[in-house]
Amino acid sequence: MKLIDLIRQERFSLSFEVFPPKTDASLADVRAATTEVARLSPDFVSVTFGAGGAGSRLTLEIAESIHRATGVETLAHLTCVGADRASILGYLRALKENGIDNVMALRGDLPQGMSAADMDAAVYPHASDLIREIRAFGGFCIGAACYPEVHPESANQAEDIRRLRDKVEAGADFLTTQMFFDNNLLYSFLYKLREAGVTVPVIPGIMPITSASQVARAMKLSGSFMPRRFTSLVDRFGSDPAAMKQAGIIYATDQIIDLFANGIRHVHVYTMNKPDVAGAIQSNLLAMLGSSL
Repeated sequence: MKLIDLIRQERFSLSFEVFPPKTDASLADVRAATTEVARLSPDFVSVTFGAGGAGSRLTLEIAESIHRATGVETLAHLTCVGADRASILGYLRALKENGIDNVMALRGDLPQGMSAADMDAAVYPHASDLIREIRAFGGFCIGAACYPEVHPESANQAEDIRRLRDKVEAGADFLTTQMFFDNNLLYSFLYKLREAGVTVPVIPGIMPITSASQVARAMKLSGSFMPRRFTSLVDRFGSDPAAMKQAGIIYATDQIIDLFANGIRHVHVYTMNKPDVAGAIQSNLLAMLGSSL
């Protein structure tokens, strides 16, 4: 199933993101956790690109395992940093052979010591170049990433939106946002996108912060603005792991409810391979929305 057909529906929907292991040694545990996330029956599960040198193999293995075990549609990530054309085409063929019709096309994080300028000589300098390749290959629904608070390498939001428009013109069917903790930032971003003529669906990405240690990591990864309401929560409950976990689940649920109330129809949750957290958020939403979700 092409995910764009699901995303365009009017009903509320929820999807989850999981990640593969860094090595084969932990594959069994990760497969069990990610399958448990998928058994919650989200509308789809995205699988990030394998790390630690395993790359596409473990992403493909987890995505195929989820689809086979649960029947849930999967979205396989693909990054192009350091990739040659043969490896990209080989991965796309492998996805097709395993019944996966959806790809999240990303440039990927730059290796240590490499600058954005160094990418100019690469086979795929930008995510838009990878998207163009996937579109030419044919048969895939293509997702791409966006940053409500501006990509760290962009000079300003206007430049960032121009690059997003390049992705859409190259063939991206939808966009998924980086994590954010203030919904007003997303609403402002969406308005600017539409003003710039970017009209593909945009799926908000929500990261439940369930431990105080996650705050620093989240800020390092995305540079996200932390509203006072959120930092007060961490200050109050961060030293109590059980309380912080519940507070993080409630905060993420509240964000999603506000998004739904303001016309958003699909939300993506970065689960960090935690079925209990994903399940608690889903349960909270079902209590309010019932069969609408």
